[in-house]
Amino acid sequence: MAEKNIKVGVVQHSNSADLKSNFAKTCDGIKAAAAQGAKLIVLQELHRSLYFCQTEDTDLFDLAETIPGPSTETLGALAKELNVVIVASLFEKRATGLYHNTAVVLESDGTIAGKYRKMHIPDDPGFYEKFYFTPGDMGFTPIQTSVGKLGVLVCWDQWFPEGARLMAMAGAEFLIYPTAIGWDPRDDKAEQTRQRDAWIIAQRAHAVSNGVPVISVNRVGHEADPSGQSEGIQFWGNSFVAGPQGEMLLHASEQDEAVCVVDIDLARSESVRRIWPYLRDRRIDHYQDLCKIYRD
Repeated sequence: MAEKNIKVGVVQHSNSADLKSNFAKTCDGIKAAAAQGAKLIVLQELHRSLYFCQTEDTDLFDLAETIPGPSTETLGALAKELNVVIVASLFEKRATGLYHNTAVVLESDGTIAGKYRKMHIPDDPGFYEKFYFTPGDMGFTPIQTSVGKLGVLVCWDQWFPEGARLMAMAGAEFLIYPTAIGWDPRDDKAEQTRQRDAWIIAQRAHAVSNGVPVISVNRVGHEADPSGQSEGIQFWGNSFVAGPQGEMLLHASEQDEAVCVVDIDLARSESVRRIWPYLRDRRIDHYQDLCKIYRD
């Protein structure tokens, strides 16, 4: 079986209130990954700004931008210059009063290959995303690029096996999760460890049950709660790439910024799925109740 190697880069960094500095850091990370040979480069969720969803503030809608827009123009030019595919995460202004948490894919010729609007929107202490984001309306459709079919999802989507499965069923060769997740500093170390491990296990399970690599990119650093009602969020990093059997191919630091590159052989997905043919053995004739919220 012929190899199909793709070098994948991940850019994990901290953020500040300085949008220009954050974006420069992101672009420097893209350049560093490309210099190491990466052809597919994945960025963390909402990489332009602080994670603003800790509070509900209408002024923060000013952070949103159109797609196409300033960020996609800059990232597209960079993708073309470096001959790479970039998965970016933006606060999309679709219309006044209508906003999405959107991942956009820039092709190596600088064009927009496609985008995905986050489908599952959390609303929890410190993560008040329903105030800002309308749930996506584009479904679970992979984006075709020069490096393969990308099953791009976003953060909270990573906890739901349905999205991963639907992307795989539509031919995704990678599952990709730009992410912003961290701890409440008030939780004890044991609870923090359980949360982090659950996050990694859930996504490695998507790799196993669908026989495709998973790329998950998180941010690092502490971000204060502007309202002062909590101790903010300590983002836990741990960006990683898992192979089609859930094996860890790359695992970044918990605290430090990092630009990492790893080889992925997509021929392994073919081989693994021949041995473990989960799609063959699915019993779709008995899954109708999955369309219910709950079986009462």
